[in-house]
Amino acid sequence: MLAKLQTEHRARLRIYIGAAPGVGKTYSMIEDAHTFHREGIDVVIGFVETHGRADTEARLGNLEVVPRRKIDYRGVVLEEMDIDAILARKPALCVVDELAHTNVAGSRHEKRYQDVLDLLDAGIGVMTAVNIQHLETLNDAVSRVTGVRVRETVPDTFLDRADEIVNVDVTVEELHSRLRQGKVYKPEKVEQALANFFRESNISTLRELALRAVADEIGDRAASRRQREGLEPALIPERVMVCLSSSADAPRVLRAGARIAGRLGARWYAVYVETPREAPGHIKPQDRDALQRNIAFAEELGATVVRVRADRPADGLIAFAKREGITHVIFGQSARTRLEILMKGSTLNRFLEEVRDAAIQVVPLGEPDS
Repeated sequence: MLAKLQTEHRARLRIYIGAAPGVGKTYSMIEDAHTFHREGIDVVIGFVETHGRADTEARLGNLEVVPRRKIDYRGVVLEEMDIDAILARKPALCVVDELAHTNVAGSRHEKRYQDVLDLLDAGIGVMTAVNIQHLETLNDAVSRVTGVRVRETVPDTFLDRADEIVNVDVTVEELHSRLRQGKVYKPEKVEQALANFFRESNISTLRELALRAVADEIGDRAASRRQREGLEPALIPERVMVCLSSSADAPRVLRAGARIAGRLGARWYAVYVETPREAPGHIKPQDRDALQRNIAFAEELGATVVRVRADRPADGLIAFAKREGITHVIFGQSARTRLEILMKGSTLNRFLEEVRDAAIQVVPLGEPDS
C-alpha cells in the first residue's frame, strides 16, 4: 500500500526505447502527447528534435511548445531545452526527446537526463526517448557489433526511476524503407548509413538488445511486486562482485558487471583492494585520480563500492567473496606472458583455487605495453 501511495504522489516517467534512429520513438511520444491533451492533461513539448522533417513538425499540431533557450557558445548561437521556463510553466506532463544529449556549456546540467530528473523532482511528469546504444552498460557491446563507439550515454540506473518503459520496434525492412524515403537522414547520407551502422546484421542485434533490456526491466518490476506481496525470496540470492582498479580499462569491466547484475536482479559490489603500495600517501597521483573516476563511475552504474585492505589483491578479493557469499565475479585481464605469471603470480588463478562456488567471467582487456 505504501508503494502504491508513493507512486500515486510522485511525477511519472515514461521512457520510449528503440534499437536505432528512425524506429518511431519521437512519433510515438507525440501521438501519446496528443492523446493525453485530448483527455484534458496539461502537456507541453519541452524538446523535440524534428531534424527538419516536415511530417514530424506537422505532427506537433496544437501542442504547446516551450521556446528553447539560446546560448552563445564560441560565437555560435545554439539552442537547448529551457528547463527554467518549463519549471516556471509547471505543466502536468512534458515531452523531452533525445535523453542522452549532452548540453552545451553554460547549461544548468551537463546532460539532458539530469534536466529530466529536475523536472520529475518538481512534480512534472516526463515522456522521453533514447536508443538502446546510449545505455551505459551496453556501450561496449554496441561498439563491438557496429564498430561505432557511442559517446553520449545514460546510466542504466535512470531506467529504475521509470514507471513505464515502451519498446518502439519496427522490422529491418521497414527501417531501411524509412531511410530510403528520407525520413531518418538527408538523402546524401542514406547509402553510407545503410552500408555501415544500419546494416541488417547490426539492426537485428540492436533490436534484440532493446527487447532484452525492456524484458529485464519488466522482470525486475515483477520481482518487486512479488516482494511487496510477501512471496518468498530466492533461497540463495545472487551476489555479484566486480574487481575494481585504477586501470583505464576499468569502466569496461564495470559495465559488464552491471549488465550481469541487472540480468540476475542481484546486488553488486565494485571491490577495490588497497595494497600498501597504493595506500594514501604512496599511490601515484595519476593512479589516485583514475581510481576516483572509476569509483564515481561504479556508483553511477548502481554498484556498492567497497575498499578492502590487503597485502595482495587476491587476498582481499578472496576474503570479501567468501565473507559475502559472492556467486558471480567479473575480472578484467590483459594478455600476459607465461614468465610474467610465473614471476608475479595471477590474481585470477589464485581466486579460482580458493573460491570454487562462484561463477567467474573474464573481460579481455587491451594488450600489455611492450
